[in-house]
Amino acid sequence: MNLLTLSDLPLAAHQRIFDRAAELKARRKRGERDATLAGRTLVLIFEKASTRTRLSFEAAIGQLGGQAITLSTTDSQLSRGESWSDTARVVSGYADAVMIRTFADERLQEFARASRVPVINGLTDGGHPVQLLADLFTIRERLGSIENRAVAWVGDGASNMARSWVEAAAIFGFELRICAPQGYRPPPGALHERARLVETPARAVEGADVVTTDVWTSMGQEKESQQRRQAFAGYCVDAALMAQAKPGAIVLHCLPAHRGEEITSDVLDGPQSAAWDEAENRMHVQKALLEALILAQAS
Repeated sequence: MNLLTLSDLPLAAHQRIFDRAAELKARRKRGERDATLAGRTLVLIFEKASTRTRLSFEAAIGQLGGQAITLSTTDSQLSRGESWSDTARVVSGYADAVMIRTFADERLQEFARASRVPVINGLTDGGHPVQLLADLFTIRERLGSIENRAVAWVGDGASNMARSWVEAAAIFGFELRICAPQGYRPPPGALHERARLVETPARAVEGADVVTTDVWTSMGQEKESQQRRQAFAGYCVDAALMAQAKPGAIVLHCLPAHRGEEITSDVLDGPQSAAWDEAENRMHVQKALLEALILAQAS
């Protein structure tokens, strides 16, 4: 069993992961320790830079009694032409699970087909499912439930984060409003009855329970940064925009943030921001995910 996209697991499995994540988070706050993955090894393969993904996975497996081995593609034989499938055959002999953070989804899929252990998508061009799990868990903590809530996405509607939000809306049953400029909208056919385009940020945010955004220029798009800043002018999540949301609405950002571009500091650091809980929750949700995948593999 892998987690390459959110759809790899049914809703009931996601809910069990959230329940377990809440339990693990509470246990850690009480100073209790767990060793459910003692003796287990998680291999982390990075082709893209990382702060939260690397640290949260390393901490997660360590706090459950296991160990992480972190490998950059530039330091491996992948940089010299070894195939992803050959690498998978070797790595899965050493590991109990593998997380990969890469560019093309095809690389992740090739690895997963050859792997003998669970493979987790730590971010690709096509999606960021582990981040979405943390986001949805944070919404559950703050608002009680995501079902039938209204979520406004303001920014790049073709990004990996936006694509995972679209996927999540169909699975978890919430309304997703995407506001993105022309040329930065979800690909044709990607939207569904739970996810729709809205023409202006104000209309997207009006009455929303959750407002979420991400950087305008993702990794690998640095040459487009000036063009993107011009295209996204007017798409900043600021206090004036948040005033259109429902009272008690929360703001999410997967980080890192470019303060003053996609979000202002007063919003990111303000009382409606759940971004810092969201970042911590990466670790707790990934603990539960690792347990679910590794222990299911062993049973």
